[in-house]
Amino acid sequence: MPELPEVEALAHHLREHAVYRPVARVDLASMSALKTVDPPVSALPGRVVTGASRFGKFLSVDFADRPGEGALHLVTHLSRAGWLRWHATAGATPPKPGRGPLQLRVHLDAVGGPGFDLTEAGTQKRLAVYLVGDPREVPGIARLGPDALELTRDGLDALLDGDGRRLKTLVTDQATVAGIGNAYSDEILHTAQLSPYATASRLVTAQRDALFEALHGVLADAVTRSVGQGAAELKGEKRSGLRVHARTGLPCPVCGDTVREVSFAERSFQYCPTCQTGGKPLADRRLSRLVR
Repeated sequence: MPELPEVEALAHHLREHAVYRPVARVDLASMSALKTVDPPVSALPGRVVTGASRFGKFLSVDFADRPGEGALHLVTHLSRAGWLRWHATAGATPPKPGRGPLQLRVHLDAVGGPGFDLTEAGTQKRLAVYLVGDPREVPGIARLGPDALELTRDGLDALLDGDGRRLKTLVTDQATVAGIGNAYSDEILHTAQLSPYATASRLVTAQRDALFEALHGVLADAVTRSVGQGAAELKGEKRSGLRVHARTGLPCPVCGDTVREVSFAERSFQYCPTCQTGGKPLADRRLSRLVR
């Protein structure tokens, strides 16, 4: 899933390549991806791209107003398997709905010219697209907590105090802090040497300091590595910087212990027992392991 650093890099890429270009045509290949109907996507052709921005893990492409109509924002949440792909050229024939990973295509300058595609792999289609006058009209954006990179040390205390949830749950809750997903939460907790199962409100001052420094350090480093990369290279760049996430069974690069995994529902997280849990493996409550 694209998280704060990748979405920030995609916004940067669009600011460098799409700004000042007019929309020639928009192809909607999946009606289910579009979550708004007014204004319609037919309102975009003729408008000029003015910018791109990030709200947590949401990406917003901004378009200029025109006489009698305000500015518009094409907002997307890429979900688990979505992506934005920039193209120098594209087919001029409109895509057939429901065929392949393409969800939406924006032609810039001219039909068949440069632009970007929103795509989604797999069969579970969760990518969401909204066309709105204000990004805050998108329900998911309206519910976001403070952005992870803008969170202050005092702000972190306010989030932790009185919260009895597990640390892993808290830092991935977008209504609590925006932008952190499964992968970077694993990396942040490993860097801070904190158990994913630690109770948020019980962290002492030194642990809170470590969490704050790790949160900013891991995300800022990932943004630095990601911004400037082409959209096609971002996934590989993300994987290259991970120390524990998606590295089950491999040695921890800090202590050499074996990276472990806990699975739940459709997801899993990784951690190092030596670095994070005093050497004790965490319970893995996968239903497939239950003996009835």
